[in-house]
Amino acid sequence: MANSAKRDPNGTWHIQYRYTDWTGKKRKSSKKGFKTKKEAEDWLAHFLLQQAADPSMTLKDFWEIYMEDMKKRLKETTVANKEQIFQNCILPYFGDTPINEITAAKIRKWQGEMMEKNFKPTYLKSIQNQLSAVMNYAVRFYDLKSNPCKKAGPMGKNDADEKPYWTLEEFNKFADAISDKHEAWMGFQILFWTGMRVGELLALKVDDIDLENKTIRIDEGYTRFKGRDIISTPKTENSIRVITIHDELRDAIEEYIGCLYRPRPGSRLFPEKTKRFFEHEMDRGIELSGVKRITVHCTRHSHATMLVGMGISPVEVAKRLGHKKVTTTIETYCHSSMENQVKIADTLGKVSKGEENAM
Repeated sequence: MANSAKRDPNGTWHIQYRYTDWTGKKRKSSKKGFKTKKEAEDWLAHFLLQQAADPSMTLKDFWEIYMEDMKKRLKETTVANKEQIFQNCILPYFGDTPINEITAAKIRKWQGEMMEKNFKPTYLKSIQNQLSAVMNYAVRFYDLKSNPCKKAGPMGKNDADEKPYWTLEEFNKFADAISDKHEAWMGFQILFWTGMRVGELLALKVDDIDLENKTIRIDEGYTRFKGRDIISTPKTENSIRVITIHDELRDAIEEYIGCLYRPRPGSRLFPEKTKRFFEHEMDRGIELSGVKRITVHCTRHSHATMLVGMGISPVEVAKRLGHKKVTTTIETYCHSSMENQVKIADTLGKVSKGEENAM
């Protein structure tokens, strides 16, 4: 049976074709409902390129292959983020370009157009990462010679120049301002004193709290997606961890659990609450207390900055935060300051004079 398009009595077209599937088995099939013969033939050309794993297929065609695989491996929210970035920022530029014709020069031009849109540096980095991930996939599984994104160079950056945070004094002013809402007050106490992510906080269950040993187990994350509550595994394997808490926080949590209505081991600590609740309470508390404006996620930065200031090692801070790499902790929180530089100079001066216990 030759690949051919034929017209059906209802005026639409169908096409019959042969192909070799991914296992090497030869198959025959057909597809109906095309408006024109050309539409049927174009569809078949794209389909056969995909089946042949040919790097001359367009990025749009290859994107469909990539996403079909990724949907089986990634979280629903991660897939949605990939689709949003690709549909808005990548396919309009490269969708009709064969993947083996996407050059470093074309990517540089595309980068320039993206940067002119005044996106945040972190979002520009995310856009570049998504294109690079697809090209790496083509290199690894579909015989593309190299990833042109590497030659083109980076766009944007991983983190903002400065991560705002609260001092203990600022946090206490904020906490006093929202103390009229027990759930909000308790949630921010846990966020500030543990450094956990807000999604981890929202997924906490009563039995994750070990009051006797003063620990909190983190092994899940919560998100609200398309009107649905989704409880899933945390961001990385390192995010699965046990965090120690001090006596005052333990006592506050114990009192809070005692106020919950018939709490069971599997009950969420903050039932029916979402990130938006804590964002609203943060806005309210900032307005009432007059402290500087930060985001809910910045309570995590506040905790990490406090630990670094206490002299806790980056390794221990990384474990507590659930970072995959210690370098992430060092690059994010272990910043040099003029005060620290003065201390270094003073110490070196003492060493040069042979003073004891200088180091």
